[in-house]
Amino acid sequence: MTMEKYTRGVPEGELINRLNKLQAVLEKRDLDAAVIVNKPDFFYFTGTVQQGWLYVPREGVPLLMIYKEYNRARAESSLERVVSLSSIRNAPRVLEEHGYSRPRHIGMELDVLPANIYFQFKKLFNNPGIMDISNDVRMIRAVKSGYEIKMIRRASWLADKVAAKVPEFLEPGKTEITLAGEIEAYARSMGHQGIVRMRLWGSEVFYGHLLSGASGAIPSYLSSPTGGSGTSPAIGLGAGHKKIEKNEPVLLDYVFALDGYLSDHSRIFSIGPLPDELLKAHDAMLELQALAKREGVPGALSGDLYEIMFAAANERGYADNFMGVGDRRARFTGHGLGLELDEFPFVAKGQALPLEEGMVIAMEPKVILPGKGVVGVENTVVVTESGLETLTTIREDVVVV
Repeated sequence: MTMEKYTRGVPEGELINRLNKLQAVLEKRDLDAAVIVNKPDFFYFTGTVQQGWLYVPREGVPLLMIYKEYNRARAESSLERVVSLSSIRNAPRVLEEHGYSRPRHIGMELDVLPANIYFQFKKLFNNPGIMDISNDVRMIRAVKSGYEIKMIRRASWLADKVAAKVPEFLEPGKTEITLAGEIEAYARSMGHQGIVRMRLWGSEVFYGHLLSGASGAIPSYLSSPTGGSGTSPAIGLGAGHKKIEKNEPVLLDYVFALDGYLSDHSRIFSIGPLPDELLKAHDAMLELQALAKREGVPGALSGDLYEIMFAAANERGYADNFMGVGDRRARFTGHGLGLELDEFPFVAKGQALPLEEGMVIAMEPKVILPGKGVVGVENTVVVTESGLETLTTIREDVVVV
């Protein structure tokens, strides 16, 4: 069976522009080539996730070497040179046959590259110098093109549709995991890809967090203000077996993943009204979000934006419960996203990365109240000349069912 060209693939012009930026990094750092293997980066530069290597010389045409599945990669990627690779050990010979000189200095994504693959490359290419280009790649990916923002807008529109569906499923006595399954099935029916990729080693999430009442304040190993009990200690986060009760906050913090691109947002629901204490805290987080949207202009430092939001939380009396409780609470209020859930920039303590037009951030000011739950908001926003434009636009107040 032959495959036709994939019609929803990454446009050729996008790939060329991205590869030009990578080759500029290689020129600046005096590297002979880059070898890209990490799946999100691989997709970003090739338009496919089929198993293989992307060899990018400092000058000239990149070579996409595919071990499995070649026919799919050929159909999905618009790169000029795509070849079949029968064995990883043959890579140096394949490069030589296509006119590439053996590299002396190679750039690779050392933040995510397994050690055994690192040593394999050292052996294959006669002990070349291997330099870390992970930050360079992440910075290229941090500023989204018009095409990428369009993709994230589509995912955001569907994320809003998922949130709008929650009241139809929400009822007392239903367990978190049951409600999560109903909502996830609805998201899947609209094209949610299921897989949500993260870069930080050991981090993983399935759709996101659906938490009710006190379980919303249970911390976990994940770098997040919320955790949840999960279904067992083997998972340790997310929806669990707790039954949803009246007059408690129900957090929907879900990612919509569509054609590779992510949108992340949180909304609060309740069966019957919430106590005034929780409503007041929720309104305070909406005020912090409005402040961040004004201050998040190009040139603003990501760490300064965090400090502005933390100071505003402190002024409103929430410093001890802002983004978690205790010494291990989250020290960020937003994270970049695109193909992964934890991209640059991080709106976090100590960060000094200037915001640029086209950066996309999930901004998430939240208050965690042990024994009571979580309130607050999260939206996917894009940095524009005048501040942060919100892409997830469904109502942000507490939705009472």
